Amino acid sequence: MELQELRRDLERLRERALADFAAAPDLAALDALDVAYLGKKGELTVVLRGIGALPPEDRPQVGAVVNAVRSAIEAALVERRAILGTAALESRLGSEAVDVTTPGRRPPRGSRHPIVETAREISRIFGQFGFVDYEGPEVEDDLTNFQLLNIPPDHPARDLWDTLYVDIEGYLLRTHTSPGQIRVMHAERPPIRALLPGRCFRYEAIDASHQTEFFQVEGLMIDEGTTLGDLRGLLDQFAAAMFGRDKRTRFRPGYYPFTEPSVAFDVECVVCGGVGCPACSRTGWMTILGAGMVHPVVLQSGGLDPERYQGFAFGMGVERISNLRHAVNDLRYYLEDDLRFLEQF
Repeated sequence: MELQELRRDLERLRERALADFAAAPDLAALDALDVAYLGKKGELTVVLRGIGALPPEDRPQVGAVVNAVRSAIEAALVERRAILGTAALESRLGSEAVDVTTPGRRPPRGSRHPIVETAREISRIFGQFGFVDYEGPEVEDDLTNFQLLNIPPDHPARDLWDTLYVDIEGYLLRTHTSPGQIRVMHAERPPIRALLPGRCFRYEAIDASHQTEFFQVEGLMIDEGTTLGDLRGLLDQFAAAMFGRDKRTRFRPGYYPFTEPSVAFDVECVVCGGVGCPACSRTGWMTILGAGMVHPVVLQSGGLDPERYQGFAFGMGVERISNLRHAVNDLRYYLEDDLRFLEQF
């Protein structure tokens, strides 16, 4: 009697388990049923542990029934798990489907660095007058950087540059872009209209107005009959294009070893409009570049006859022009790679 009742109880357990598995809504619920029936304290496990208390002659029969019930429950569990797993996967695929025809996310747009942008604008303006960009090496020899530009070793003008020398005798990091004049004169024949942008280096104490590396643009024009008036007219047009036609300009006497006569070119203060403010030292003027007629010695160094050819040169700091265009008051911002600064341009 007890054996028959045990068999009926096991059969009811199997039917209840199969019904519960069929009704499980998801894998989490099915996992809970797995533990409830087949876990260490599950209903079927409890029955298996009770077989040892039965009489020896009844154990084989009960064991066979229990194993059959367990096999049926495990098979039903595997089948239901496969069904629910497939449904969960299909649901996930449906919710995570990607429309490949939908436009992708646009990456954030960058912008040109203000130094690069200003240098390109300078090249664009002078390009309208026939000037062509040339590149020169950043590591120069002393001969080209100084001596061929009328700056011999004992010349007092050398004190104007805190030169950085490299570990090769006679070579240095160029202190200005002016040695490009010599290279262009040896590479080209007049008429020459050359623009020489590039990086320069000097041993400076870094502050708001000084850096150990900075950018310059050198301009050179050589032809027969070139005059200081041509230089003035060209620079006036450049200032008008860069800062506006309402800005006044002026020439002042200056000094550079490689030009004679030499001038400083000033533009009416872009901050105060010529009234006078701290930005222009209350003069109403801002110096944007130095210029002058190419010295005859420099023409000879470039392989040209100063009796036949005349020319002028000018040089400007790109940071200086950028400061005036964008109201930047500290050169250190340009090389710090701070996106809060760079994203403004």
